[in-house]
Amino acid sequence: MISTTSLHTCTPKDLRAFTVKDLGQMAKKMGIPGWHGMRKDDLARALVRTAKAQARKKAKLAETKHRVDEKVEKAEKPKRLKKPPEPKKPANPRIAARLAREAKQRESHYDLTTESDSSRDRIVLLVRDAYWLHACWEVSRQSVARAKAALAEHWHTARPVLRMYEVESGSTTSTAERHLRDIAIHGGVSNWYIDVPDPPKSYRIDLGYLAQNGKFFCIARSNCVSTPQPGSSDDIDQNWASVAEDYERIYAMSGGNGEGGDQLTELFEERLRRPMGSPVVTQFGAGAAGGFTRGRDFEFEVDAELIIFGASKPNAHVSLSGEPIKLRPDGTFTVRLAMPDRRQVLPIVASSPDGVEERTVVLAVERNTKVMEPVTNDQHE
Repeated sequence: MISTTSLHTCTPKDLRAFTVKDLGQMAKKMGIPGWHGMRKDDLARALVRTAKAQARKKAKLAETKHRVDEKVEKAEKPKRLKKPPEPKKPANPRIAARLAREAKQRESHYDLTTESDSSRDRIVLLVRDAYWLHACWEVSRQSVARAKAALAEHWHTARPVLRMYEVESGSTTSTAERHLRDIAIHGGVSNWYIDVPDPPKSYRIDLGYLAQNGKFFCIARSNCVSTPQPGSSDDIDQNWASVAEDYERIYAMSGGNGEGGDQLTELFEERLRRPMGSPVVTQFGAGAAGGFTRGRDFEFEVDAELIIFGASKPNAHVSLSGEPIKLRPDGTFTVRLAMPDRRQVLPIVASSPDGVEERTVVLAVERNTKVMEPVTNDQHE
């Protein structure tokens, strides 16, 4: 009887010399299904077809094994480490110096670090007139390093910008901020003039780096300012000497009487190199305030509000103490709340759009207001 391993070289005609019983035994050995009901010619064809298929399969396995062995053999051979090519040095020293200057200039163009020795970061926004704002800032080298670390591989595409928001106050105590535009700036300066349309409106800006993928790293956040009606006041000269003459009006329009007033006063004192007292004292002298307060009632009221801001995915669901918060198109939000004299625990919950993930941040805030006894200063002291 012929072996099953050599059947792939035979033809159905060659197998006709065998009996049906012999062919059936070979078919059984090769695992051909349904061989019991086959005739002699059918068995011969099935045997040849199956034998050829098995031979092709064995040849393919052998070829694959040969390729694997070749790859293993190549991998086991020690690879020669190529010596990295040495960087080509410009033949002309003038060209090398020019390239170095250009590289340094490009780096300084995006470095917001200011020359001030201050280790803190701040940005102050001033109102110059109905259509112009003036931003002044200080940035430490540590903050630029933090921005570089936070943006990671996107740092090389990042550019310094002023991110401008329009602050909208509703009928209630809540306010909303709408992202207007990103103003590209450059290093080597510490102030920038910003044109604003359609006065009167309120604005705030963030100073930071914007990467090409849209990620923004904020270094400092400014005070909120409101532009006046057009023609409501004469134009202010674009220099700090005019600021000294018109300190009270610029101070008030730039939000000096509200949040951020300390930074404004400090900035004015640094630039003008003299102390800036209260508006009355600055304009009329130290004894004027005492004279004005005699013979009339003097009222003084102080209140406080809580502003909560954050960011999530634009289509996430965010709630504060169970109340939903409306997100801006970029996923940021701002909530303004009353701040009574007591302790408040405010849970803020963000849920992913599919509802699978949920994150919670709990803010505990306490207000304790104390009214001190009034003090009357004698103008002759």
